[in-house]
Amino acid sequence: MEENKGVPLSSIIKEFKLEVLSQSSQFDKTKIQVTSINRPGLQLMGYYDYFDEKRVQLLGKAEYSYMRTMTADQRFTFFDSLFSRGIPALIIARDLEIFPECYRAAERQDCTVLRTNQVTGEFMSDLTAALRSHLAPRITRHGVLMEVYGEGVLLMGESGVGKSETAIDLIKHGHRLIADDAVDITKMSPDTLVGSSPELIRYYVEMRGIGVIDVRHMFGISAVKESQTIDLIVNLELWRDNCAYDRLGLDTVQTDILGVKVPEATIPVKPGRNLASIVEVAAMNNRNRKMGHNAALELTRRMYQHFARKMGVGDE
Repeated sequence: MEENKGVPLSSIIKEFKLEVLSQSSQFDKTKIQVTSINRPGLQLMGYYDYFDEKRVQLLGKAEYSYMRTMTADQRFTFFDSLFSRGIPALIIARDLEIFPECYRAAERQDCTVLRTNQVTGEFMSDLTAALRSHLAPRITRHGVLMEVYGEGVLLMGESGVGKSETAIDLIKHGHRLIADDAVDITKMSPDTLVGSSPELIRYYVEMRGIGVIDVRHMFGISAVKESQTIDLIVNLELWRDNCAYDRLGLDTVQTDILGVKVPEATIPVKPGRNLASIVEVAAMNNRNRKMGHNAALELTRRMYQHFARKMGVGDE
């Protein structure tokens, strides 16, 4: 698993179009390492117990209104104490006017001060979501990620088994490509994985005997997608005559990725089998199961009732 060592403050400034009011000498090296944001209400009263200096500090209208009741010396003491903790940055919401004491303290403690025109609550929610995305655990897996009937299907298997060829067939059926060869997987929540492609190879597919294909230009913009939740893993493997493959689907096999359990189906590859159609059925079946209908269990129940009646046992 790739360790995320922080989000550069400069990238957050660019993403949210923040105004730089004061810039620290370590501005280019500053990174945000936690997803939570603090509104320093308690700190206005001088309470710093359990204060996390790694958090971005956000001042809104409530804090600003209270500071207007303070004297200039009290405001300077507050800002000086806050900046001395080594926080990544202070952000002022609602395009509020900055106090002169904030400038003086920021220069004295070498701290970055930023401003946004967004409403405090809205900005806090947006920034938290962005930080969660940037700082989420992530890993790269070899495979092909497709969107099939709205389901994110991760095709996996040994090199040369036919993953890319199956993907092209699925694209011709109207489904969408997210990533080929390398899939970046991010854990967005305790039970959600999102896959995307590395920027360098996005929308390209490599096929043996043909070469590299630009899917977006060949099949159109509707054939590609930037990211997709991973709902099902389809493992392609060469057919083995001595292997007993699942014929009913009663046993639910799951694969653990970053602590998230993802349903997995193993499809044996053999000349004459239409893999694209099989993957489509697997995706629809997985969606059916999530909606509460399991064909294998339904068939088993009907068979049990049938044989029970034949034997005179009756239904339970």
